[in-house]
Amino acid sequence: MAKRLEPGPRPKHVQLSDVLAELATRDLGPGAAIPSERELMATYDVSRATVRKSIDSLVAGGLLEKIHGKGTFVARPRVETHLHLASFSDDMRRRGLVPSTRLMRVDEERPPPEVVKSLRLGARGTAWRIDRVRLADGQPMAIEQGWYPRSLLPDLDTEDLTGSLYTLFAEHYGLVIDAAEQTLWGEAAEGATARRLEAAAHTPLLVFRRVSSASGRPVEHVVSRYRGDRYQVHMSLGATPGTTGKNTKKSTTGRKRSP
Repeated sequence: MAKRLEPGPRPKHVQLSDVLAELATRDLGPGAAIPSERELMATYDVSRATVRKSIDSLVAGGLLEKIHGKGTFVARPRVETHLHLASFSDDMRRRGLVPSTRLMRVDEERPPPEVVKSLRLGARGTAWRIDRVRLADGQPMAIEQGWYPRSLLPDLDTEDLTGSLYTLFAEHYGLVIDAAEQTLWGEAAEGATARRLEAAAHTPLLVFRRVSSASGRPVEHVVSRYRGDRYQVHMSLGATPGTTGKNTKKSTTGRKRSP
């Protein structure tokens, strides 16, 4: 029998949030759907605005997540991992998750000036543009746009690009990614990015821009946008510049450093 929401000093949306939190943690498991807005309105005799306010507060707190076009679900726990030069696929498998990829685009193009400079393409050099959505256990974690020099990676468009590119580079082209420079900032999911990540509009994103190299040769310029509700970063910091080791940074549900 549904718990009755009583009038009083505690607003009904707060009471309903408590009920939903208990339902999510005690009766439902990660990935399970909560009742629809219509069901909650009928069960607890509250307005749609009250239901939405309750759900939004739990989404903001990380207990629930909205999946575009599907509904609201109990959020899966974030996975803690080291920030290092491992592939997304290997990183997910180590955490007991099944990695997969949706390849959206692969073309040979003249990149934007920033990419031309970072990949040292010169006046006429071109690169492969590869757009992919990365998933773990079927859940979208990140969307990435990567650029890779055609001169170093001929016929890359004929290869299988749904797995680890770093493994492909090493085994097929003899290019072992051994260093990277990475910058992080935040954004909000909008438009096509939100749809492809199956995220509600304004879902926070962690954005990584990375330039990776093999024996000093730039091989990759990629911008990866991770769902902030499924991914987090932990860093161990030293008192002076340069004291943080490469393998001391941590993050979650997704991948950090390689495609």
